[in-house]
Amino acid sequence: MVGTDAVGPSEEVGWDEDGAWRTAAWRSGSGARAPRRVAVADDRMAADLAYRLVCEGTALLWRGDYHGARQLLAALGRRVDRKPPKQGATPRESFHLYRQARTRRARVLGMLLVPLETAADGSWAVPLRRAPRVGEACVEAYGPPPGPVGALTLVSLRELQGVLGAHEWRRKGVPIEALGGARIHPRHGVFSPVRGEYVDLVARAPLPRAAGARSGPGPGEEAGPVPEAGADGGGAPRGEDPGRLTAFDVGTGTGVLAAVLARRGVGRVTATDVGEQALACARENVARLDVAQAVEVVRADLFPSREAGRADLIVCNPPWLPAKPTSVLEQAVYDPDSRMLRGFLTGLGERLAPAGEGWLILSDLAEHLGLRPREQLLEWISAAGLRVAGRLDARPEHARATDPAAPLHAARAAETTSLWRLRHVEEAVVS
Repeated sequence: MVGTDAVGPSEEVGWDEDGAWRTAAWRSGSGARAPRRVAVADDRMAADLAYRLVCEGTALLWRGDYHGARQLLAALGRRVDRKPPKQGATPRESFHLYRQARTRRARVLGMLLVPLETAADGSWAVPLRRAPRVGEACVEAYGPPPGPVGALTLVSLRELQGVLGAHEWRRKGVPIEALGGARIHPRHGVFSPVRGEYVDLVARAPLPRAAGARSGPGPGEEAGPVPEAGADGGGAPRGEDPGRLTAFDVGTGTGVLAAVLARRGVGRVTATDVGEQALACARENVARLDVAQAVEVVRADLFPSREAGRADLIVCNPPWLPAKPTSVLEQAVYDPDSRMLRGFLTGLGERLAPAGEGWLILSDLAEHLGLRPREQLLEWISAAGLRVAGRLDARPEHARATDPAAPLHAARAAETTSLWRLRHVEEAVVS
């Protein structure tokens, strides 16, 4: 039975069930608004009917067997995928059509809801037959359940599956080759470092000089700038004592890059982020990897406070694509109007020590999709009073780069991730 339009604030959802009006709190990690229409569904509902209802904007509150809900979600996914994204006349148009299709898919699949309730022991629980234990995973993602025992919260099954998956990532961890196989444990809503090429670039780029170190070329070093195109600055660090170096890791996420720098011997690393989950995640990983003496994790939008002074090395791996994210996790990939990228470049010069370097780690996928030309990036670098001292490149190894059937394959197959070594204009010509 399709419920009446819900009333009240967007944080609450209402529906008619067994002739009574019921309400529950609404939770969405992607920021989706509470559905206005809700129908109660169970194992008797046919997938075609369910698909028609969700496409019309009616959410389905599942009251049957939990595994039946999973089967229905899979059936809805198959129906959505019958219409693959259209190909545009240009890579840019194809990207936007792909994003539209993914947004619609997420919206449709997000309309299958399951209840969460406050259990007698004060933890989260799913009051459905054969439901898994979700208490620990939900506390990690949402915090303690609100309300008294029995209080209901509705969440999309798709989001709950993401929460459970993130819990497994956090429990098992992600092995990082640049950390000698040690594991990073991501949290829900924090991008997992499964693409290792950007971590490896930070592990092998030559470290800059510490402030006050020699200013001319040393033995085996040539005066003059390192070529921009295809430059590979691998090899031994130029800094004779990395323990004297100070570094900022801007937008640290899991803290993986800060940990790599600390393991390379950088004496003091200040890691910043704005998200509470990211900050907690980075602190956990820093402590687990035993680099807490060298790494401080602080809340900041881009650079740490002025009291932190200037750094010999400032590292940033901003989101790659200038587009609007649709969830917290997508904020690690999509950067509206290149806000973080431009903010990093604009503020980098005044926070770098005189002989310091900024390391911008960036995929060129946006260039292959026609979203941001290389010339634009170089103009922003120049306008910030910076020059390219060198560049290290790495080809991605993820499956989409080699799968011809993957969406946007041509652009993904051509993608390169680069570490741009940026310095003050005067430093770029004497290092």
